[in-house]
Amino acid sequence: MVRPKPSEAEAVAARYARRQAGDDRYSPLAPSVYLGLQERHRALARLIRESRLEPVCDKQVLEIGCGSGSNLLELIGLGFSPENLVGNELLIERALLARERLPQAVRILEGDATRLDFPPGTFDIVYQSTVFTSLLDDRFQETLASMMWEWARTGGGILWYDFVYDNPRNPDVRGVSIRRIRELFPRGTVRALRVTLAPPISRRVTRVHPSLYSLFNLLPPLRTHVLCWIGKN
Repeated sequence: MVRPKPSEAEAVAARYARRQAGDDRYSPLAPSVYLGLQERHRALARLIRESRLEPVCDKQVLEIGCGSGSNLLELIGLGFSPENLVGNELLIERALLARERLPQAVRILEGDATRLDFPPGTFDIVYQSTVFTSLLDDRFQETLASMMWEWARTGGGILWYDFVYDNPRNPDVRGVSIRRIRELFPRGTVRALRVTLAPPISRRVTRVHPSLYSLFNLLPPLRTHVLCWIGKN
Protein backbone atom coordinates (compact mmCIF):
# COMPACT_ATOMS: atom_id res chain seq x y z
CA MET A 1 0.00 0.00 0.00
CA VAL A 2 1.39 3.39 -1.04
CA ARG A 3 1.37 5.92 1.76
CA PRO A 4 0.11 9.41 0.87
CA LYS A 5 2.78 12.07 0.57
CA PRO A 6 2.93 14.16 3.75
CA SER A 7 1.91 17.80 3.57
CA GLU A 8 4.67 20.38 3.59
CA ALA A 9 3.71 21.35 7.14
CA GLU A 10 4.11 17.71 8.23
CA ALA A 11 7.41 17.50 6.39
CA VAL A 12 8.67 20.64 8.14
CA ALA A 13 7.76 19.14 11.54
CA ALA A 14 9.72 15.99 10.63
CA ARG A 15 12.73 18.06 9.54
CA TYR A 16 12.80 19.90 12.85
CA ALA A 17 12.47 16.60 14.72
CA ARG A 18 15.66 15.37 13.04
CA ARG A 19 17.64 18.29 14.36
CA GLN A 20 19.50 17.68 17.57
CA ALA A 21 17.95 19.34 20.61
CA GLY A 22 20.36 20.98 23.01
CA ASP A 23 23.17 21.31 20.45
CA ASP A 24 25.67 23.57 22.23
CA ARG A 25 26.64 25.14 18.89
CA TYR A 26 23.47 27.21 19.24
CA SER A 27 23.88 28.12 22.91
CA PRO A 28 23.38 31.89 23.40
CA LEU A 29 26.42 31.76 25.68
CA ALA A 30 28.68 30.74 22.79
CA PRO A 31 30.60 33.74 21.37
CA SER A 32 29.78 32.71 17.79
CA VAL A 33 26.07 32.87 18.69
CA TYR A 34 25.83 35.94 20.89
CA LEU A 35 28.02 38.02 18.57
CA GLY A 36 25.76 37.12 15.65
CA LEU A 37 22.66 37.97 17.70
CA GLN A 38 24.14 41.32 18.71
CA GLU A 39 25.00 42.10 15.09
CA ARG A 40 21.48 41.25 13.94
CA HIS A 41 19.95 43.29 16.77
CA ARG A 42 21.88 46.38 15.65
CA ALA A 43 20.94 45.76 12.03
CA LEU A 44 17.28 45.34 12.97
CA ALA A 45 17.24 48.64 14.85
CA ARG A 46 18.88 50.31 11.86
CA LEU A 47 16.42 48.77 9.39
CA ILE A 48 13.42 49.84 11.48
CA ARG A 49 14.64 53.43 11.57
CA GLU A 50 15.65 53.58 7.90
CA SER A 51 12.27 52.11 6.89
CA ARG A 52 10.47 54.78 8.94
CA LEU A 53 8.57 52.30 11.08
CA GLU A 54 8.79 54.44 14.20
CA PRO A 55 7.01 54.74 16.54
CA VAL A 56 6.93 50.98 17.02
CA CYS A 57 4.77 50.92 20.16
CA ASP A 58 1.57 50.99 18.09
CA LYS A 59 2.62 48.55 15.36
CA GLN A 60 0.63 45.32 15.00
CA VAL A 61 2.99 42.38 14.36
CA LEU A 62 2.53 38.74 13.37
CA GLU A 63 5.53 36.41 13.48
CA ILE A 64 5.29 33.23 11.42
CA GLY A 65 7.26 30.41 13.05
CA CYS A 66 7.92 32.21 16.32
CA GLY A 67 9.64 29.20 17.89
CA SER A 68 10.19 29.66 21.61
CA GLY A 69 9.56 33.41 21.40
CA SER A 70 13.08 34.85 21.20
CA ASN A 71 12.35 37.18 18.31
CA LEU A 72 9.19 38.52 19.91
CA LEU A 73 11.15 39.17 23.11
CA GLU A 74 13.67 41.07 21.01
CA LEU A 75 10.89 43.21 19.51
CA ILE A 76 9.56 43.98 22.99
CA GLY A 77 13.07 45.10 23.93
CA LEU A 78 13.02 47.47 20.96
CA GLY A 79 9.80 49.09 22.15
CA PHE A 80 7.02 47.03 20.54
CA SER A 81 3.98 46.55 22.80
CA PRO A 82 3.21 42.95 23.87
CA GLU A 83 -0.53 43.42 23.33
CA ASN A 84 0.16 44.17 19.65
CA LEU A 85 2.20 41.00 19.03
CA VAL A 86 0.97 37.66 17.70
CA GLY A 87 3.17 34.59 17.31
CA ASN A 88 2.35 31.52 15.23
CA GLU A 89 4.22 28.26 15.73
CA LEU A 90 3.77 24.90 14.01
CA LEU A 91 5.37 22.77 16.74
CA ILE A 92 3.30 22.47 19.90
CA GLU A 93 6.26 22.10 22.28
CA ARG A 94 7.83 25.31 20.97
CA ALA A 95 4.53 27.16 21.17
CA LEU A 96 4.17 26.11 24.82
CA LEU A 97 7.67 27.35 25.60
CA ALA A 98 6.91 30.68 23.90
CA ARG A 99 3.78 30.96 26.02
CA GLU A 100 5.89 30.45 29.16
CA ARG A 101 8.56 32.97 28.17
CA LEU A 102 6.47 35.81 26.77
CA PRO A 103 4.15 38.27 28.52
CA GLN A 104 0.56 37.09 28.72
CA ALA A 105 -0.55 39.92 26.45
CA VAL A 106 1.24 38.28 23.50
CA ARG A 107 -1.06 35.91 21.59
CA ILE A 108 0.42 32.54 20.57
CA LEU A 109 -1.38 30.54 17.86
CA GLU A 110 -0.43 26.92 17.20
CA GLY A 111 -0.49 25.16 13.86
CA ASP A 112 0.10 25.53 10.13
CA ALA A 113 0.49 29.20 9.22
CA THR A 114 -1.40 28.74 5.95
CA ARG A 115 -4.51 27.91 7.99
CA LEU A 116 -4.53 31.15 9.92
CA ASP A 117 -7.58 33.26 9.30
CA PHE A 118 -6.86 36.98 9.40
CA PRO A 119 -8.59 39.69 7.35
CA PRO A 120 -6.44 41.45 4.74
CA GLY A 121 -4.39 44.31 6.13
CA THR A 122 -4.50 43.17 9.76
CA PHE A 123 -0.82 43.77 10.55
CA ASP A 124 1.75 46.51 10.08
CA ILE A 125 4.54 43.90 10.09
CA VAL A 126 4.49 40.22 9.18
CA TYR A 127 7.79 38.70 10.32
CA GLN A 128 9.57 35.49 9.39
CA SER A 129 12.97 34.38 10.62
CA THR A 130 14.63 31.25 9.17
CA VAL A 131 11.29 29.71 8.23
CA PHE A 132 11.37 29.81 4.44
CA THR A 133 14.71 27.99 4.23
CA SER A 134 12.97 25.00 5.84
CA LEU A 135 10.20 25.04 3.20
CA LEU A 136 11.36 22.88 0.31
CA ASP A 137 8.09 22.98 -1.63
CA ASP A 138 8.05 25.99 -3.96
CA ARG A 139 4.25 26.15 -4.09
CA PHE A 140 3.99 26.11 -0.32
CA GLN A 141 6.52 28.96 -0.15
CA GLU A 142 4.48 30.93 -2.66
CA THR A 143 1.19 30.26 -0.88
CA LEU A 144 2.56 31.35 2.48
CA ALA A 145 4.26 34.43 0.99
CA SER A 146 1.00 35.44 -0.70
CA MET A 147 -0.91 35.12 2.58
CA MET A 148 1.72 37.11 4.47
CA TRP A 149 1.48 39.85 1.86
CA GLU A 150 -2.31 39.96 2.17
CA TRP A 151 -2.12 40.19 5.96
CA ALA A 152 0.22 43.20 5.76
CA ARG A 153 -1.55 46.53 5.45
CA THR A 154 -0.60 49.23 2.96
CA GLY A 155 2.24 51.24 4.45
CA GLY A 156 3.44 48.14 6.32
CA GLY A 157 5.22 45.11 4.98
CA ILE A 158 7.26 41.98 5.55
CA LEU A 159 10.21 41.71 7.93
CA TRP A 160 12.51 38.92 6.77
CA TYR A 161 15.64 37.24 8.17
CA ASP A 162 17.00 34.12 6.51
CA PHE A 163 20.07 32.66 4.86
CA VAL A 164 20.80 32.82 1.16
CA TYR A 165 23.17 29.88 0.59
CA ASP A 166 22.43 26.15 0.52
CA ASN A 167 23.94 24.07 3.29
CA PRO A 168 25.52 21.00 1.63
CA ARG A 169 25.58 19.21 5.00
CA ASN A 170 21.89 19.69 5.66
CA PRO A 171 19.41 18.47 3.02
CA ASP A 172 16.52 19.68 5.19
CA VAL A 173 17.16 23.32 4.33
CA ARG A 174 17.60 25.36 1.17
CA GLY A 175 18.91 28.91 0.83
CA VAL A 176 16.54 31.65 -0.29
CA SER A 177 18.27 34.22 -2.49
CA ILE A 178 17.32 37.88 -2.75
CA ARG A 179 16.14 37.10 -6.28
CA ARG A 180 13.75 34.48 -4.86
CA ILE A 181 12.55 36.95 -2.23
CA ARG A 182 11.65 39.36 -5.02
CA GLU A 183 9.80 36.55 -6.82
CA LEU A 184 7.82 35.77 -3.67
CA PHE A 185 6.91 39.44 -3.13
CA PRO A 186 6.85 40.92 -6.65
CA ARG A 187 4.96 44.05 -5.56
CA GLY A 188 7.19 44.77 -2.60
CA THR A 189 10.00 47.30 -2.26
CA VAL A 190 12.96 45.35 -0.88
CA ARG A 191 15.56 46.93 1.40
CA ALA A 192 18.16 44.29 2.30
CA LEU A 193 21.15 44.17 4.63
CA ARG A 194 23.73 41.36 4.45
CA VAL A 195 24.38 40.13 7.99
CA THR A 196 25.67 37.19 10.05
CA LEU A 197 29.12 35.74 9.60
CA ALA A 198 28.86 32.20 8.20
CA PRO A 199 28.33 30.01 11.29
CA PRO A 200 31.09 27.45 10.48
CA ILE A 201 33.59 30.31 10.10
CA SER A 202 32.23 32.13 13.14
CA ARG A 203 32.61 29.06 15.35
CA ARG A 204 36.20 28.53 14.25
CA VAL A 205 37.46 32.10 14.55
CA THR A 206 35.75 32.88 17.87
CA ARG A 207 37.46 29.88 19.42
CA VAL A 208 40.70 31.79 18.80
CA HIS A 209 39.29 35.11 20.02
CA PRO A 210 35.77 36.65 19.95
CA SER A 211 37.10 39.85 18.39
CA LEU A 212 37.82 37.94 15.17
CA TYR A 213 34.07 37.78 14.48
CA SER A 214 33.99 41.47 13.59
CA LEU A 215 37.20 41.23 11.57
CA PHE A 216 36.02 38.38 9.35
CA ASN A 217 32.54 39.89 9.12
CA LEU A 218 34.02 42.88 7.28
CA LEU A 219 34.01 40.67 4.15
CA PRO A 220 30.45 40.71 2.70
CA PRO A 221 30.80 37.34 0.89
CA LEU A 222 31.26 35.68 4.30
CA ARG A 223 27.86 36.93 5.51
CA THR A 224 25.30 34.21 4.91
CA HIS A 225 21.99 35.89 5.83
CA VAL A 226 19.89 38.84 4.76
CA LEU A 227 17.72 41.05 6.92
CA CYS A 228 15.04 42.62 4.73
CA TRP A 229 12.20 45.08 4.92
CA ILE A 230 9.77 44.41 2.07
CA GLY A 231 7.56 47.45 1.96
CA LYS A 232 3.92 47.39 0.83
CA ASN A 233 3.41 50.84 -0.61
